[in-house]
Amino acid sequence: MATDSTNSQQQGFDRRYGYSCATRTAKLRGEIAEMAFLLKASRLGLCVSKPYGDSYAYDFVVDSGARLWRVQVKSTQRTRGRGYSLTVSHFESRGNPHYTPEEIDMLVGYVVPADAWYVLPLEVFLPRRQVRLFPNGGRRGAGLFEDYREAWHLLT
Repeated sequence: MATDSTNSQQQGFDRRYGYSCATRTAKLRGEIAEMAFLLKASRLGLCVSKPYGDSYAYDFVVDSGARLWRVQVKSTQRTRGRGYSLTVSHFESRGNPHYTPEEIDMLVGYVVPADAWYVLPLEVFLPRRQVRLFPNGGRRGAGLFEDYREAWHLLT
C-alpha cells in the first residue's frame, strides 16, 4: 500500500505531466516516461540522443565517451502487493518477447509514483518478462533489483 507521501508525490507528478489522465494511452504514457528519462539523464550530465522513428528496439542512445549504449525505457505505476510490476519484454511480442544483446544494452525502468529509476543490464532480468520493484521497501528478500536503483554509473 502506498504511503500518503507517495500518493502526494504521484498527484504532483500527474498534475505536472498529465501522466495518468484517463484519456492517456499506453503509448502516450511511454512517451511521457521517455521525456522524463531524457530530462533525468541530461541533468546527470549524460549525452543522450533519440533515434528517428520507432523502428528500433531501443529508445535512446547514451554516449558515455567510452562507448554508445542502446537504452530501452519502460515505466510503471502498476502496484502488485507492496511492489510495482515492470514489463521488461517487447510490448507487442511477435515471436521472441525478450530483448536480446543485439537489440539493447540496458533497460531503464521508471516507477512513476515513487519517482524511482532502475538501470538494468540485460543479464540481470533475462529471461523474465516482468520484474517486481520495491522502491518503498517490501517483503524480506524482495529487493532483487534494488542494487540497480539509480545506478546511472552503469551508463558511464
